[in-house]
Amino acid sequence: MNSDFHVKPEIRILGIDDSALLNEKVMIIGTVFRGGDWIDGVLRSEITRDGLDATETMITMIKNSRHYGQLRIIMLDGITYGGFNVVDIEELYRETGLPVIVVMRSYPDFEKIRSALRHFSDGEERWNIIKKAGKIEKLFTGRNEASIYIQKTGIGAKSAEKIIRLTSIRSSIPEPLRVAHLIATGIILGESRGRA
Repeated sequence: MNSDFHVKPEIRILGIDDSALLNEKVMIIGTVFRGGDWIDGVLRSEITRDGLDATETMITMIKNSRHYGQLRIIMLDGITYGGFNVVDIEELYRETGLPVIVVMRSYPDFEKIRSALRHFSDGEERWNIIKKAGKIEKLFTGRNEASIYIQKTGIGAKSAEKIIRLTSIRSSIPEPLRVAHLIATGIILGESRGRA
């Protein structure tokens, strides 16, 4: 069901990003935000580099969190974490009951992704998860005419756009993802780096 719903200014959002790929285990960080300007909590878990456990790990991390009952939206920074550990956004939505918005800075290079997946014995399975994530839509965030790309499940286009605009207050990337990125890279590298 991709319905639109009333977006409150303090809607509880969980943004999830991963850390640098330094080891076989890759840290993922979730930040719980109220709207775009109030952080309520931080979640942490680990996935396997290039594994296929990201979806299940995220489901467990979310459902075991004391924030779970208040969360209304999950935001992901793309659908591949820890290298090519692909997140099944439909399963994430189904198992948590929370709509998912995937945010990407640029349009994915599917030829390059498909080529990289040929190195995996289960590459076809990963490719199918990527394909079923749905249509990629371009969205203007209202900040310096910057655009991002999104995929979504469990939420209508209008609500997704409202949430992106509400939370993109310091850059074109929503705060829950920007802060998750800063925390994840800071913990692993000793100081946050990269575009946040």
